[in-house]
Amino acid sequence: MTETIKQALNDKAWARWLALILVASMMFFAYMFVDVMSPLQSLVQTQRGWTPVAFGNYAGAEYILNVFGFLILAGIILDKMGVRFTGTLSASVMVIGAFIKLYGLSDAFQGTALDQWLSSWWTDMPGSAKMAAFGFMIFGCGCEMAGITVSKALAKWFEGKEMALAMGLEMAIARVGVFAIFSISPRLADWGGTPSVVTPVAFCAALLCIGLLCFIVFTFMDSRLDKELGAANSAAEGSDEEFKLADVAFIFRSRLFWIVAMLCVLYYSAIFPFQRYAANMLQCNLGITETQASDIFRWFPIGAAALTPFLGYFLDKKGKGATMLILGAILMIVCHLTFAFIVPATKSDVITYSAIVVLGISFSLVPAALWPSVPKIMDKRFLGSAYSLIFWVQNIGLAFVPIIIGKVLLASNPGIDDPLAYNYTAPMCVFASLGGLALLFGIWLKILNAKNGYGLEEPNIKSDAEVLAAEDQAAEG
Repeated sequence: MTETIKQALNDKAWARWLALILVASMMFFAYMFVDVMSPLQSLVQTQRGWTPVAFGNYAGAEYILNVFGFLILAGIILDKMGVRFTGTLSASVMVIGAFIKLYGLSDAFQGTALDQWLSSWWTDMPGSAKMAAFGFMIFGCGCEMAGITVSKALAKWFEGKEMALAMGLEMAIARVGVFAIFSISPRLADWGGTPSVVTPVAFCAALLCIGLLCFIVFTFMDSRLDKELGAANSAAEGSDEEFKLADVAFIFRSRLFWIVAMLCVLYYSAIFPFQRYAANMLQCNLGITETQASDIFRWFPIGAAALTPFLGYFLDKKGKGATMLILGAILMIVCHLTFAFIVPATKSDVITYSAIVVLGISFSLVPAALWPSVPKIMDKRFLGSAYSLIFWVQNIGLAFVPIIIGKVLLASNPGIDDPLAYNYTAPMCVFASLGGLALLFGIWLKILNAKNGYGLEEPNIKSDAEVLAAEDQAAEG
């Protein structure tokens, strides 16, 4: 039996790292599509008539269906059907949603009967915004389903190995996608002489098709791994017991789950919605073009991408996950307050770049520590559902915070129609307050970990002596 385990596919370094590259490529293209319009807020306002409220509603639409139950369903599908089926489904849904959004933004949609009908009600959003939001909502179902699927896939392929490093590298690769799209989206929009939001969206929709193909290749590797492990039921994906719907209720009764979920939703609500408005915020604060603003902000995900794998390696070897969560929240608060008060007053490029780099460090610390901690507190049997429920709580914030920020931005700038003249002090204070609440949950989590020994401060990779000691202790128990 020992020899069989040693020869499993995921015990071969080249195989498990290739599996990581394949699933991370899908997320790389997904992250590009998520933020393809983030640098183009001022362009869609002048070209398509989207107000800040319309843009905020569009940004929040990505998560709406997930909030109203789809993401919980996705976790159940994942635990019942496995990573191969769920990942292929999620990638396909992303492609479908992307092309719906592309159609809504295209010239072919403008002026059609559908466009006129959509524009005739809820006039805060023109027809193009509604159709784009609908496509983004479909895409968001696939994207969030893909996120939990990738997390469970990596937990499976790297169990007892470099799990935090692998998850950190996956997040790093995905964030390079944000850097790439902030770099090229404004330039693609200007391609051909006439500014247009269609070209960058079409480009990213095509890349999602490539991401689907990458995951299909991964499914063949994963199927072989299950055969080598002698999985009796491939749908269970290596679980010791079949998932039960009652497990969802068990997860919801866990205090530790809610602390992690609230920390997650508060922290991420001050990051991803901020990305939607960051380019326009820099345009307004520094008086620069959308391309210049994108070129500045693109270094935020690169800083996070560069540090996350190293932090994952540190977690694998040294631990200190709960401490990293607290430090990440503190750094985020400092950065948002800097954008709120110091950058507008000084218009300093040095301060702006410094705040962006530090925010990238924060965005390395928290996710690198957060996601590898979940397998430590949740039974492997319903790990997929635990991830999906955390993502579900997170999606509540991601759905409504962009809408709130759009309304706050409009309310704090009465009578201002110029998208380059907004005052972003109030929205940035909202983001900072979310970071403050996340900090409180991080402190609470560390206190509970110290009392109950959840292992959140311990390394993921144990020495042989530690493994033997743990086995002896379990045997005695």
